[in-house]
Amino acid sequence: ISDSWTGYNLDVFSLPHHYCEDLECVFIPHGVIVDRIERLANDIMKDIGDNRITVLCVLKGGYKFCADLVEQIKSLSRNSERFISMRVDFIRLRSYCNDKSTADLQIIGGEDLSKLTGKNVLIVEDVIGTGRTMEALLSHLEKYNPKMVKVASLLVKRSADNKYRPDCETSLYFISLYTL
Repeated sequence: ISDSWTGYNLDVFSLPHHYCEDLECVFIPHGVIVDRIERLANDIMKDIGDNRITVLCVLKGGYKFCADLVEQIKSLSRNSERFISMRVDFIRLRSYCNDKSTADLQIIGGEDLSKLTGKNVLIVEDVIGTGRTMEALLSHLEKYNPKMVKVASLLVKRSADNKYRPDCETSLYFISLYTL
């Protein structure tokens, strides 16, 4: 999404009345997100099909994206010669104090991360901002010697200080979070 993109006019969408006063425009229509999740699931199937994976969903924001992605992978897997067996686990990451990023990463939840030893792991995150939190998580997971770790992200924030790119992304880059 370019810096000059002003979004779609609201009158092109069917929106619940209670949203109309809060929104100025729609940057990414739902249909585009659904299409990109389908493409991402196809890419994941090509990349790691015929494997058992542990999907590590980063809460809270990643929940809906993760659920949609897992369902799409399941659907493709059922209708394909390749099969992905999945186990889903959830974690929360805390690397902010108020609105400031910190060097410390707190991982909340996730059963016992030592169970990732020797496993194929797919981390599903909704938004990658600076990339520092994801790099810290990846560094932390290295301690458990997973067989493979891939990162899937719905959105990647475009900024000068973001050098991190996930392995699997929907290619929906944006300049800032939703404008309300």
